[in-house]
Amino acid sequence: DNAYDPDVNASQLWIDKTIFNNKICLTFVDNGNGMDPEKLLRMLSFGFCEKVAVSGHKPIGQYGNGFKSGSMRLGRDALVFTRNLNSMSVGMLSQSYLEAVREETVLVPIVTWKLPQKTRSANQGSLNNLRAILKYSIFRKESSLLEELGTLEMLKTGTKIIIYNLKRGNDGKLELDFESDSADIRNPESHEFDYSSINRPLSQYSPEYRRSLREYCSILYLKPRMKIILRGKKVQTKLISKSLSRTETDIYRPTWLVSFFKITIHPKPILLTFGFSPNKNEFDSENYGVLMYHRNRLIKAYEKVGYQRQANELGVGVVGVVEVDFLDPIHNKQDFKRTDRYNTFMTSLGTKLNDYWNEKCGGSSSVKIQSVSSATGVAPEPDWLWVQCDNCLKWRRLPTGIGFRDLPEKWYCHMNPDASHNRCDVEEEPEDEDEALRRPSYEKTFKKAQEIQRKRKQIEE
Repeated sequence: DNAYDPDVNASQLWIDKTIFNNKICLTFVDNGNGMDPEKLLRMLSFGFCEKVAVSGHKPIGQYGNGFKSGSMRLGRDALVFTRNLNSMSVGMLSQSYLEAVREETVLVPIVTWKLPQKTRSANQGSLNNLRAILKYSIFRKESSLLEELGTLEMLKTGTKIIIYNLKRGNDGKLELDFESDSADIRNPESHEFDYSSINRPLSQYSPEYRRSLREYCSILYLKPRMKIILRGKKVQTKLISKSLSRTETDIYRPTWLVSFFKITIHPKPILLTFGFSPNKNEFDSENYGVLMYHRNRLIKAYEKVGYQRQANELGVGVVGVVEVDFLDPIHNKQDFKRTDRYNTFMTSLGTKLNDYWNEKCGGSSSVKIQSVSSATGVAPEPDWLWVQCDNCLKWRRLPTGIGFRDLPEKWYCHMNPDASHNRCDVEEEPEDEDEALRRPSYEKTFKKAQEIQRKRKQIEE
């Protein structure tokens, strides 16, 4: 999230497993703007967040605790190397260090070198911080720190995070699985037991996005603008709202009022996208429901609403996509605060998903959805095929007749058969969002027929 935010504005993020001094480490490297010492201190300190929107790009972070809570959940210690145009710094956030010095307050040693001379301050504070980092981190020499900072010099500016002393389970094994897939980092699936009955183990299914970092990163952003390279292999990000079959849009008009400077206005309508997942394997699992984004970042994935919460096949296979900036995420960005706005919206969302299902499937749970599975077992193609240029990161809609399997791993604008959008300097195809927010894209004939039938019964009675 820090790499994506407008103050950093990284176009690439590398995630990998590395070994330093015989310790397995998790590393994150971005080619963003880097940080000065003051900004690094705020990042490593709790409760600071001064991020603002830049050119319409809203920051994801808002509490100032994301890096601290996230990194300390993965491991006991973290080093942050960063380089901007004027300086380069290293900072340490370490539980091991705080326990060793028996400090009750959080100390974050930071050392800075000025550029281009690479000179370090000789004051006592800087020397003390350097000694602390060299004594309690995985690096024992200043030259080793400079060597790590040197890897950022090739990027000109950027940040590198090394998390070490990774968390282990009760069996002594690492919580993160680096071995099952050399191109992924996986979260081992856990099993739960139902103790309400004798000898009745209940395996708790965990969706792939919860077990696979690669799968999670592929849907992490509503409109991906950053290239993610996980263990040396690029993540194939998905423009999920434009990757569905039988796609329709609906709108949600908030009923509450918002006041700014004593002027009362109605909030802007919210666009809802519904469709069926064209991936047959995704349908066969639990990967259906609503993906809920906040400021472009995924908060809840495949949330079951409406029919999907019933113990039948109604609503199975329907995927919804919505960006809900008017809701408030909790601090770890894995859920929303349960406010009146949230409850009202979720009720309406369920109703609108039911409308979509009724229109496409006639309200039946016995209808096998042609768009999801067929007699041949072949999954259908999405309504459109969108692909991201590996150079400019713009998304392009390809003409019909081209399949996803026909695309190379790295695709560039000049490969686009559409001559009007085959150069990196050409803007993306405009989205007629204003028109989409006026009315649903489809006629709700099933709902109208039900209403007519209900009125007839009332008259007859």
